[in-house]
Amino acid sequence: FFLSEIATMVFVKVQKSKAYFSRFQVKFRRRREGKTDYRQRKRLCAQDKNKYQSPKYRLVVRFTNTQVICQIVYALIDGDRVMTQSTSKELARYGLKVGLKNYAAAYCTGLLVARRLLKKLGMDDLYEGNTEVDAEVVSTEFEKKTYFVEEVDEDRRPFRALLDVGCRATTTGCRIFGALKGAADGGLDIPHSEKRFPGYDRDAKEYDAEMHKERIFGGHVGEYMEYLEEEDNQKYQEQFASYLAESIEADGLEELYEGVHEKIREDPTAAEKKDFSPDKSFKKKAKLTHAERKARVQAKKDAKIAELEESDEDDDEE
Repeated sequence: FFLSEIATMVFVKVQKSKAYFSRFQVKFRRRREGKTDYRQRKRLCAQDKNKYQSPKYRLVVRFTNTQVICQIVYALIDGDRVMTQSTSKELARYGLKVGLKNYAAAYCTGLLVARRLLKKLGMDDLYEGNTEVDAEVVSTEFEKKTYFVEEVDEDRRPFRALLDVGCRATTTGCRIFGALKGAADGGLDIPHSEKRFPGYDRDAKEYDAEMHKERIFGGHVGEYMEYLEEEDNQKYQEQFASYLAESIEADGLEELYEGVHEKIREDPTAAEKKDFSPDKSFKKKAKLTHAERKARVQAKKDAKIAELEESDEDDDEE
C-alpha cells in the first residue's frame, strides 16, 4: 500500500511555463520554411569593415524540376541585387534543347553566366578562362594571394564570386559543382578544390580529371543510353524520346556539348525580351443577380417536385 501511494504521487516539474512562452521568439520566416540557411548566408554576405561598401558577390546555383538557374548576386541592406543570370532553358539558342538539368547542362549554364558577366563588365578579353576543357583545377599565386584563374592582369583583378549552394547537400559529384566548374572555366575567380568534383577518391586522396571531363561532356548519359538500348529498347524509346526527336545519339553527345561551349563563348549576351500580348479572346461570364439565382433555384425545385409527382402517379396506376 505504501509503495503504490508513492508511485501515484510523483512530482512533475513544469518545463515550459507561461513565462517561457511569453518570451519565446520565433525564427525568421525563411528559416521556418526551410528555405534559407542564415548561418551560411551571414558568412557569404558579411564583408570586412575595412573594405567599406564593396560587396561580396555570390554565384547562386539552384535546380528546379526542369532547369538549372545560375545568378551573380550581391546583398544590400534592403535585399539582394542580381547582376546577371542564366538558365539552362536559354541553351536552346546554342543548340542544346534536351537534358537541361544534368551535369553537362549545369556546366554550360555556369559557363554562360560567367561569360555574360565578364562581357557586361568589359573583362571578357582579359579573362577568357579555360578554352580547352580538361577538368583540372587552375590557380595562380599573385602578390601573396591565390586566384583561381590562369593569369592575373595587373590593372584589373579577376572577378571573385563565392559559391552559394542554398540548402542542397554538397556531396561528391553533385551537379552544383558542374555549374561551379563551368563558371570557373568561364573566367570567374571562384575559390574551390577538386575534393567535391566527380573523379575524386577520398580514401586514396586522388583526383581523376578524365572522369570529370567525361561528365562535363555527358559521357555518363551516353553510357546509360547505350546500356538501355541494348537491355530494354522500349524503355529506351520512352525515356530518351526527346533526345530521339532531336536526332541525338550517344555517340554525338561530346560533339554536341563542344559546339554549345563554342557558341556560348561567341555570343553570351541575353536574348531580347519579347513583348507580352495577353489573350483577350476569353471573356469571363457575368455574375447572376440575386433575383436570377433565386429563380434558378426555384426552377430546380419545381422540376424535382414535378418529377416526384410523376413517379407517384406511375406507382398509383400500377
